[in-house]
Amino acid sequence: MREAAHPGRIAAYPAQKLSTEATWTPERPSRDPERAARKSPQTSTREPVIQEPVASEAMDPEPEATRRAAGVTESSRANRGWWDRNADEYQIEHGTFLGDDRFVWCPEGLDETEAELLGPPEDLKGRDVLEIGAGAAQCSRWLTAQGARPVALDLSHRQLQHSLRIGGGFPLVCADAAALPFADGSFDLACSAYGALPFVADPRLVLREVRRVLRPGGRFVFSVTHPLRWAFPDEPGPEGLSVSASYFDRTPYVEQDDEGRAVYVEHHRTLGDRVRDVVTSGFRLVDLVEPEWPDWNTSEWGGWSPLRGHLIPGTAILVCERD
Repeated sequence: MREAAHPGRIAAYPAQKLSTEATWTPERPSRDPERAARKSPQTSTREPVIQEPVASEAMDPEPEATRRAAGVTESSRANRGWWDRNADEYQIEHGTFLGDDRFVWCPEGLDETEAELLGPPEDLKGRDVLEIGAGAAQCSRWLTAQGARPVALDLSHRQLQHSLRIGGGFPLVCADAAALPFADGSFDLACSAYGALPFVADPRLVLREVRRVLRPGGRFVFSVTHPLRWAFPDEPGPEGLSVSASYFDRTPYVEQDDEGRAVYVEHHRTLGDRVRDVVTSGFRLVDLVEPEWPDWNTSEWGGWSPLRGHLIPGTAILVCERD
């Protein structure tokens, strides 16, 4: 690492003034895969501390949803702000579902304990692991229990404050995944469960950074919304089963305020794009996992549901290795 990140505090890169307060706003429509998120239901014993919305924010109009171009800087700025504003609401809505210390890759419920996409759990002991887009760092907490040495990184300072609330004793770093604040060859493994990759304008920037900080032979596993889903409405019911857009339309989904400033951005890549991004960034694609919806999972959250899950894929997990 370029600078030590200590358990019990959040290291911020680059240096910036980070607020310790946050407000939440009522839920608004969005194509947000992280809302539908990563883990199977589990009871959490810790309730998030929530700040009441201030009057000016409570009266803010709903953003306009559109499809338009959005570059690297605009996407990063918009999504940092969105997650800082909505982290409390997100933890209230999904805290019980996420649990505190499980590692589930997707709404389908694929658990790393059984999937072993990072390798057998017994082989994780002593490994340095970077979790990208960690949120409240549930995956890092699971990795710690296996004897690994994780570092949890997220763009949102407020999300990482929820990791501090839960606890865990591993380093937390607030930084952009496209500019990782670590020295070359710092980690054995990296993982990202619906973190960063769906929200960046150029995923190759993230992939190249991850490759840089991995040691030779290091593995990076990341999950994203399955590209096929972009051709369908983001609805869990029958209305979400009819194609409504071109799969090949890569125009970003943007929510913007009344002055046209993006407040949330999500980017689409086809499956071929994802594969090419991995290969041209210096990785070898080891596996492409498309989890099937299990019969035991009766949950419905966001655009994921048993109805859709049994018919079309919802998640793509790419397993990559640095040669």
